[in-house]
Amino acid sequence: MREPVTIISGVTYDRRSIEKWFFTYKKKTCPATMQILSDFNITPNHTLKRLILSWHNSSNTLTTADATATATSTSSSSSSEIMLELLSAIESSPFKVTSLKKLRSVVESGDDVSKADLIRSDGVESLCRILVQILASDGSDFAAFRACEEAIAVLHGLGAVPLPENCEGKLFDSLSQPDSMRCMAIMLQRAGAETRLHTLSILRSMARTDCDRNPVIQDQGADFFKSLLELVSDEICAKASSAALEVLTEILGKSKKSRLRAIEAGAVCVLVELLPESNRSKCERILHLVKLVCECAEGRLALVEHGIGIAAVSKKMLHVSSAATKIAVKILYLVCNFHPTERVLEEMLIFGSVKNLLALLHMDGRSSTKDKVVNIFKLHGNSWKRYPCFPFELKDYLGIVSTTSN
Repeated sequence: MREPVTIISGVTYDRRSIEKWFFTYKKKTCPATMQILSDFNITPNHTLKRLILSWHNSSNTLTTADATATATSTSSSSSSEIMLELLSAIESSPFKVTSLKKLRSVVESGDDVSKADLIRSDGVESLCRILVQILASDGSDFAAFRACEEAIAVLHGLGAVPLPENCEGKLFDSLSQPDSMRCMAIMLQRAGAETRLHTLSILRSMARTDCDRNPVIQDQGADFFKSLLELVSDEICAKASSAALEVLTEILGKSKKSRLRAIEAGAVCVLVELLPESNRSKCERILHLVKLVCECAEGRLALVEHGIGIAAVSKKMLHVSSAATKIAVKILYLVCNFHPTERVLEEMLIFGSVKNLLALLHMDGRSSTKDKVVNIFKLHGNSWKRYPCFPFELKDYLGIVSTTSN
C-alpha cells in the first residue's frame, strides 16, 4: 500500500486498487464488507500514510552495522505506534474486521517490546470491550462475529510469547473478568477451528498461572464446561480435542467446585464414552480426569450409573500402559471404598475388573497400586467368592491372599 485512502464504509485501501474497483470494474460495494455504497468519494488516510513513509524511511536509510540497534528501536517504536493507531481506529469504526486483521498481522510480526507496550496502553481492555459489545448484542451478524474471531487471534498473539510479569498479569486479569470469560465460552461454541484453538490456548495459559484469578476460571458455570467437553469429543480436529483435555486437566486439578460443575455438564458420560477408542496418550489423560471427578461423590455415582462406566475403566487395566493401569486402580479403589453396591461389585466381576486386579497381585515387590488392590480384596473378596462365575482356581488364590493379609 503506497497511497492509503478511506471510503465511506470506513475501510482503508490503496488508492490505485480502489479506483480500479469503482471505475474500471464498475463495482458499487465495499470489497471487504460487501456493503452497498451510496457515495464513492475517497479520503486520504494521512495517519497511515505517515506511518508507511516512516517505515520506508527507516528501512532504506539504516544500512550500516552501527544502525542495527537503532533500527530495532525504531521498528519497535513504529510497531507500537501502528498498533495504537489501529486500536484507536477499531474502537471508533463500525467496520472492525479489516483493522483487526491489520492489528493481528502487526502483533504476530512484532517484537515483545511492542506487544508489552500495547498491553500497558490498555489494548487488552479495548479488545475485550469489542468482544463484549458484539456478543452482548446477539453477535449473529457474520461480519461482527468475524471481528470477534480476529480479536481473539490478537489476544492469543499477545499471550503467545513470554511477557514481563506485570504485563502478563494485566493481560490475564482483563481476560479473567466475568464478561470476558463468557465471551470466550461463546467462542468455544460458535467460532471456527482456528479461533477455538486460540481460545483454548488462552484458557490453558490462564489456568496454569498460580494467582488469584484462577478461582474465576474454575468457578465457571456448567455451560462453560459443556463447551470444553464438546471440543474434547471433537473427532475431526484432534488438536482441539487434545487442547481441551489439557485445559480441563488444569482446571479440574485445582478446584473441587470446578469438578462439580464439570459433572453437572456431563463430564463422566463424555469421558467414559471416549475411553474405548482412545489411544495411549489420550486414554491416560481421560482416565486422569475420570479419577479427578470420582474424588467427588457425584462423580462416583455418575460413573457407576453409566452403562459401561465400570467396563470401560476395567478394559484399560493391563492393556494400555502402567500409568493407565495405576489410574484405573485408583478409580476402582475409590468406587469400592465409597460406593460398593451389590450391582457395582457384580459388574466388576462380570467385566473383568476382579480378574485384572488379581493379576496385579502377581507384581513383584510392593507398590501403592498393589496396596490398593489388596485393600479392595480385603473389603469385598468374600462377596466375589460367592458368585458362581468367579474362577475356581482364583478362589484358592483369594483364600491365600485373605489369609496372608490378615
